[in-house]
Amino acid sequence: MAKKLMKGCEAIAEAAIQAGCRFFFGYPITPQNDIPEYMSARMPKVGGCFLQAESEVAAINMVYGAAAAGARVMTSSSSPGVSLKQEGISYIAGAELPCVICNMMRGGPGLGSIQPSQGDYFQATKGGGHGDYHLIVLAPSSVQEAVDLMHNAFDLADIYRTPVMLLADGIIGQMMEPVEFHEHEMRELPEKPWAVTGYDPKGSRKRAVVNSLYIEVDELQEMNDRLQARYKDIQQNEVMVEKYNVEGAEVILCAYGTVARICKSAIALCADKGVKVGLVRPITVWPFPEKELREVMAQDSVKREITVEISAGQMHEDVRLVINGAKPTEFYGKPGSYTPTAEEIAEYILKTREAK
Repeated sequence: MAKKLMKGCEAIAEAAIQAGCRFFFGYPITPQNDIPEYMSARMPKVGGCFLQAESEVAAINMVYGAAAAGARVMTSSSSPGVSLKQEGISYIAGAELPCVICNMMRGGPGLGSIQPSQGDYFQATKGGGHGDYHLIVLAPSSVQEAVDLMHNAFDLADIYRTPVMLLADGIIGQMMEPVEFHEHEMRELPEKPWAVTGYDPKGSRKRAVVNSLYIEVDELQEMNDRLQARYKDIQQNEVMVEKYNVEGAEVILCAYGTVARICKSAIALCADKGVKVGLVRPITVWPFPEKELREVMAQDSVKREITVEISAGQMHEDVRLVINGAKPTEFYGKPGSYTPTAEEIAEYILKTREAK
């Protein structure tokens, strides 16, 4: 199939439709407005439902309803809007329902700016709302990867009965790149006997009840135990990571999203100076690629690790926990919306190398 030049947000929306999404509920906020705009035009043509809700709170509760009926459903927003959805996301996690949430990160905290950021890492990977829950969080570094991950996102949501988040900075949403929409091999998906699709008292279908409220402590404990067991399965089976130029590297960078692409250019600049630098790029930021990062860092050639982010070092906290003092770890980046250049990253690597 021929490639097509598309803006990231529009490509993500089309990929969701091709993955079987037929319900979209959202509310406008920059820089993800192209997703609902695209959905508003395409959904009616494929027999789906697009609805612009009256608020982000309303949108996520509409997602709850469609997910409870077993539909493939999606919402999208950007940082402050996702904050407003957190209570609903916690409800969906507690009710063990599948859905996909797209967050095109912008600068914060507060209303911040409409420029790209990676300041929502904590919110995405630590649950975000109340209670002990996780989202599967996928972090693409290109428009094509975002398209490919959308198919996987809906499958993962169905397999594990959990919300899945596509976490991307605003650059990926707004850049235009050539993309190819090709057939994806759908994973074996479970039936949905839990879905609220009608009750026949004379038939074999039992009454389906979707709920996240448990008055009895034992029942709530049972639900939480079930979730934690599921998260362990996800950590065991669903980690995705790219290891780039890591064999024999002296310095390992850890970055995700657009920043990881910038790091690859910095790696080339360092190579010109005779310094070998590698990159570990989490594609799933939850579950985090702990084992893979430890293996790379265990190489005798590796002297230190540097995490690069458009944040104050949120992912760096997970990196430090994984490395656990085995090798020195450093952070390079800035909060808000400042995106470091390849030249700046390379200069930092080389200058700090000389200082050591």
